[in-house]
Amino acid sequence: MSAAAEPFDAAVAESLLAFWTDAGVDAMLLDEAVDRIEAGKFVAPARPAPPALAAVAAPPSRAANASADFGPAVARARELAAAAQDLESLAAAIAAFEGCPLRYEGATKAVVFRGDPKAPLVIIGEGPGADEDAQGLPFVGRAGKLLDRMLAAAGLTDRVLITNTVFWRPPGNRTPTPAEQAICAPFLERIVQLVQPKMLLLAGGASAKSVLKREEGILSLRGRWFEWRSADGSLELPAMPTLHPAFLLRQPGAKKKAWIDLLTLTERLDRPERPL
Repeated sequence: MSAAAEPFDAAVAESLLAFWTDAGVDAMLLDEAVDRIEAGKFVAPARPAPPALAAVAAPPSRAANASADFGPAVARARELAAAAQDLESLAAAIAAFEGCPLRYEGATKAVVFRGDPKAPLVIIGEGPGADEDAQGLPFVGRAGKLLDRMLAAAGLTDRVLITNTVFWRPPGNRTPTPAEQAICAPFLERIVQLVQPKMLLLAGGASAKSVLKREEGILSLRGRWFEWRSADGSLELPAMPTLHPAFLLRQPGAKKKAWIDLLTLTERLDRPERPL
């Protein structure tokens, strides 16, 4: 006597069918054998290409519009900068300047400088961040606190004026573009002219490339001396690029390199001047 057949389980059958389907099984039994290898060599004829659609020109982006022609903005910045006879009037001119697109991309105020107006050293960073935008002063966030500790250890507290290549916070704390830096350059140069420092410290690759007009990366530029010259040739100063404090927060192992740069600069800054 044969054993009683087990009741049909639809769920089990569906599971098996799904497994076989995933495995590539498409038939259980055919009347004639099929050579799957030969069948796989069949190349289907190419489908005719759909008719080309008329090209629709995309509207130019706001960034493209901002950098398309910034010559007039640079000229206006140069005019306002030249008219400023002290840092206070220059800061007011920057705050009222409408030619930099960063002003309209989320920044709440212009961030110009902090420090001694007659400092022997001007430090130039890249651009304000969120903390700087909130307080209206450069380098006041985590990176700024690290910079202050480094300056104190090197004996440079109260001997510096700190600023940036641009005076409004780039959205998302991105690196300022060359066009944005070019628009702000006349103001930056006027800051240096009014302070009359002995030398410049350029914090970060964006600052070094913009101020020195060079293309090398910051790891190649840092710790080396360069000569910065104003656009009219009236002022020439030694300038040293170094690593940005924000980079040091992400890469603590690089602090030694930045510290060596700072000590090298301090030694030159305090070196007695040669008699004429």
